[in-house]
Amino acid sequence: MSKAYLKSPIGILEIIASENGICEINFVDKFEKIAVKDKNLKLCLDELKAYFEGRLKKFSVRLDIKTTNFRAKIYEALQKVPYGETTTYAALALAVGHKNAYRAAGSANAKNPVPIIVPCHRVLASSGLGGYSGGEGLPTKIWLLEHEAKHK
Repeated sequence: MSKAYLKSPIGILEIIASENGICEINFVDKFEKIAVKDKNLKLCLDELKAYFEGRLKKFSVRLDIKTTNFRAKIYEALQKVPYGETTTYAALALAVGHKNAYRAAGSANAKNPVPIIVPCHRVLASSGLGGYSGGEGLPTKIWLLEHEAKHK
């Protein structure tokens, strides 16, 4: 496992990678300068920087997410939600063939190990914004949605 850190407009991100791909992106309090040797991890840093600059709309880094089959389907469906657009938890559940599993879709979103790349911020509750478990919570989700709307 290797890791890298990125100072972003929404806080410090810790990116963790295995030899197979990016495993986690965590919001952390401390930045560490680390020499990055892993090519996919370097690509991830470059792509995240480009995303925050409004120049990247779709990530190409390899992912290595260890999760349940249901969550894997949710994360696949999330990656199909276009940049600058949103969906709902109900629509996400329907997209993976479990129309009544909108709460489970919300739970999968909350446990998303690679936020931003797997764009869980693009999912809204039918009654409004819904939640966000990364960074500062809802202010982070709002920042990401407004950022994408501005650069769409």
